[in-house]
Order: sequence, then C-alpha cells, then structure tokens
Amino acid sequence: MITFLVAVAVLIFGYFIYAKVVEKVFVVNLEAKTPVTRMADGVDYVELSDRKAMLIQFISIAGTGPIFGAIFGAVWGPASFFWIVLGCVFAGATHDYMAGMLSLRQNGATLAEMVGKYLGPAVKILCRIFSLGLLVMVGAVFTRSPADILMTITPEAWRGAFDFDFVWIWVIVIVAYFFIATIIPIHILIAKLYPIFGVGMILLGLGMAVMLIVSGNIVHIPEFEFTNMHPLERPIWPFLFITIACGAISGFHATQSPLMARCIRSEAGGRNVFYRAMIFEGILALIWAAVAMTFFWNPETGEGLTGLLQHRGINPETGAYFPMAPAIAVSTISFQWFGVVGGVIAVVCVGIFPISTGDTAMRVARLAIADALKLGQDKVKNRLVIAIPLFVIVVILLNIDFSILWRYFAWLNQTLAVFTLWMGATYLAKQKKVHWICTIPAMFMTFLTNSYIVIAPEGFGPLLTAAGLNPAPIGVAAGAIITVILTGIFFKKCFGSNVKQLEEDIVG
Repeated sequence: MITFLVAVAVLIFGYFIYAKVVEKVFVVNLEAKTPVTRMADGVDYVELSDRKAMLIQFISIAGTGPIFGAIFGAVWGPASFFWIVLGCVFAGATHDYMAGMLSLRQNGATLAEMVGKYLGPAVKILCRIFSLGLLVMVGAVFTRSPADILMTITPEAWRGAFDFDFVWIWVIVIVAYFFIATIIPIHILIAKLYPIFGVGMILLGLGMAVMLIVSGNIVHIPEFEFTNMHPLERPIWPFLFITIACGAISGFHATQSPLMARCIRSEAGGRNVFYRAMIFEGILALIWAAVAMTFFWNPETGEGLTGLLQHRGINPETGAYFPMAPAIAVSTISFQWFGVVGGVIAVVCVGIFPISTGDTAMRVARLAIADALKLGQDKVKNRLVIAIPLFVIVVILLNIDFSILWRYFAWLNQTLAVFTLWMGATYLAKQKKVHWICTIPAMFMTFLTNSYIVIAPEGFGPLLTAAGLNPAPIGVAAGAIITVILTGIFFKKCFGSNVKQLEEDIVG
C-alpha cells in the first residue's frame, strides 16, 4: 500500500514540479501566434480552450492503454508502479510535451514531418513508415478491444441469433463510426463529445480508487521488492516495460499531439494540455494496476498475482494466451464492485474510451498521408481518397489474434517514442538548451526497444532459440550496441568536433 501511495504522490509531484522544469528548458513564447490563429479552416484547425483541448488530448491518447496495459503489466507486481511513475514523469509526459510544442511551432505538423526536420530525410521516411504502421495498428487494437468489452454485456440471445461470432457485429459498428469520425470536421463530433468522455474516464478511475479503499483491497497491494514477482518468472526486462506501454510512455501520443497543436490558443497552454494529460493517464494506470493486483487476491493462500494471471488471459501452467482476457477482467471487476447497473455503465464507458482513441488515430493517419502527399483536406473527396485504403488495412489486421496484435502494437508504440525523444534532444541541443531531459530517456528507450525485438517471441527470439542460442544476453548486447551508436551519432550531429562544447554540455 505504501508503495502505491508514494507512486501516486510522485506522479503529482511530476506535474507540479518537473513539468515546470521541462517548460522552462523549452522556453514558451507568450507572444507567438499559434497555428489556429493563422490557419483556421473549420476542419482540423479549430480554436479550443485549454481545458477542452486537454480533455480531448487525454481521451485521444488513453483509450484502453492505461487499463489493458496496466492489467497486463500488473502481473509483475509493484515493479509496474516503478515503471509507470518514472516512465511517465521523466519520459512519457516530457515526450508528449516536446511533440506537442514542436508541432505547435510548425503549423501543427505531423510527427514524420517534424522528425525529418531535425533528424534528416532518411529518418523521416522510416518514421513515416513506423507512425503509419502504428496508427493503423491502433485502429485495429482499439476496434477489437471495445468490441470484446461490449460482448461481455451482450445478451446470449443476441449472440445465438447469428451463425457467426457476434463480436463482428460490434466490429462493423465501430469501424463504421471510425470512418465517419475520421472524415468529418473536428468540431462537429470530437470537440463536443470527447471532453465528456475524458471526464468520464477520470471519474471511472476515481470510482475504482474509491472501491479499492472501501473494499479493503488497498491493504493487499504488495510492496516493492527487488525480485521478480511474476508467477511464471517471465523476465522484467524488457517485457514489463514494453507490456505497460501507454501508461508510462507512448510514441502513439506523439502522433496525436498535432491534433491539439492545431487547436490551442497559446504556447502557455502546452504544459496543461500535453504534460498534464499524460500525468492523468499515469495515475489511471496506477489505479488499474493496483485494482488488478488485489481484486483476485486469495485470502487463504495470500496470493493475488496467480489469480490475475488467469484472468489476464494466460494459462499459468502453459503460459498460453486465451482471447478477451483483459475485457473479461474489466467486466468481472466492474460488475462485482458496482452491481448490475453500475457494472453496465462502467463496461460501456471502458468500451467508449478506446473508440474515442481509435478514431483520432485514424484521423491522424489521414493527416499524416495528406502532409506527405501535399493533398489539401478541405474537400471531402480528398479525405475519402486517403481514408478508404486505410480502413481496408484495419479490417485485414482485425483477423490477427488480439494478444499478438497488442504485443506488436506495444513494440511499435515504444519504438516510435524513440524517434520523438531523439528529435526533442536534437532540437534542445541545437538551441543550446539542457537536452538531457530528452537525451537520457531517448537512450533508455533505444536500449529497451532494440533489446525487446531481439529477445521477444514476436521478434528474433525464436530464431535464436532454434539456433541453440540464448536470446536474452544477445538482446541486451544488441540493445546496448545500438544505443551507443545512435548516441554517438547524436553528439556528432549536434556538437560536431567541438570537444570543449561537448565536455561543457556533459558537465553543465
């Protein structure tokens, strides 16, 4: 319990203290005109208040990320708190702020366009591929996850009325909604409904926190130990850090930030919109992780994580996944704690949250392709030309097993964060500012993502195992080597051969 409370306190400290440090390093220009004051078009550039923009940013970046990711990651115990807090304050929220503010200063540019400016045309092409891949993956993940959630409250009679899995009815409804929301002007739907959804997500999180206390489960939250608490002893590094994904840091957020960068009135609102939205997501991830750790607590055995493992979708004997597990866990918790009516409301809310993230992801994918093709989006015809092929790809991805889809999404997500952090570090270094606020997280995430893709089952792990090699040490070595190389390139690019400047920068 103490570990959990300290974690919440540190997140709050992050917003009130460290966020101001980041803002001071970046240096906002209160006199600068934001994109919406110069380029209002009634479609994507629409002026919004900071409060409304923050709530839209929050619901756009969150979805089921701080819920499903926290449930998946809670199996490692309080180690997940450790990563959520440090990742959110020093990496995730800083990452979101830099992405949002740099977009703000470049007319609301999408991520690949910004990366190209600071890291070069080759990296721009690579980032474009990764970002579009992630966005359509999000469109698929946040179609299937709410469909699975809504299935938990779908009457059996409805399910039996069709010769195919009823979940595809929900999938069709959600995809149709995504398509409409992707092409209509932002103020018609998103600006009106999504602030309400944002408040709803916060209230549901607070409701879970209250029940955590009222039920007495809060006393069962385990304290942090320097041991692996995973019932199957799956390594913390790098799996925990990739699994939690959105609750700590998310490259997906950098793709979403341009939406609100095109709408806020002043640079002064950047901290409240971009940094605060991520802190809110971190707090929700902490709450859901704590709930997941304790809800399945067995008072007779004193164990909670094994029960969570089963409800999280893993057979504790074989390690195999089975479908819909996070959705079932959410539904089980909601109905037991809030009753039938409250449970239905909670499950519907959890179903809505990813829908409001999936459609903004597809909207950003449309904008990113439009930026690359220099194709204006003021005409509906131009929006349809881009949107239709995107949704065809999403439908194809929906045929992949959700647990596999989530892991690829999580890796792509964290890899895209690497691009954003190196971009932020390069900008700050070129401006002769304290680049370390981005450089250190960039180095860490580079090490993490490259280690993971070598070790993980969906990466090179099976190939190395088949060759009689141990993927773990090879992955760590590969991650370290790539990190050293990219860090060297960064310093050479930003400081050249000026060794004295480099030494002064390291010291100061």
